[in-house]
Amino acid sequence: MIEFYDISPEAEELINKVYDAALRHFNQPDVFSVEISGVEADDMRELNNRSRGVDSVTDVLSFPNLEIKSLPVDANDFKQDVDFETGKILLGDIVICFDKVRSQAEEYGHGEERECAYLALHGLLHLLGFDHTEDGDRAVMRGHEEAILSSLNILR
Repeated sequence: MIEFYDISPEAEELINKVYDAALRHFNQPDVFSVEISGVEADDMRELNNRSRGVDSVTDVLSFPNLEIKSLPVDANDFKQDVDFETGKILLGDIVICFDKVRSQAEEYGHGEERECAYLALHGLLHLLGFDHTEDGDRAVMRGHEEAILSSLNILR
């Protein structure tokens, strides 16, 4: 389940498809609650500076609520993290900079839809415990990203 803030209806529909495809990819039941917000460059710079101490605009930030070691997640392992209103596990928050969606789509020579889908998925994978600081981890994460986006026919 995703709660959206300041995201267009078209982007919401796309991100929901990406979310569902990612869950299928990992054979993960939808036991999660995720919040996704859209911001412009000035707000992203401020958030990046406050949260990471980096005074620049970035494309996506993720704020995990859980430390996930492996997928699929068993909801019983995170009973203390369940939102009693929804019955879902509070996975975390994703913030996407839509100025970066537009500029990076142009820079990389693909559409804004592909860039938005990629950034939402990238953020989600961070919430699911993936990282890209080490080369091996980067390859694993990129492999999942490409497989999931390919399953939706969202290609470069």
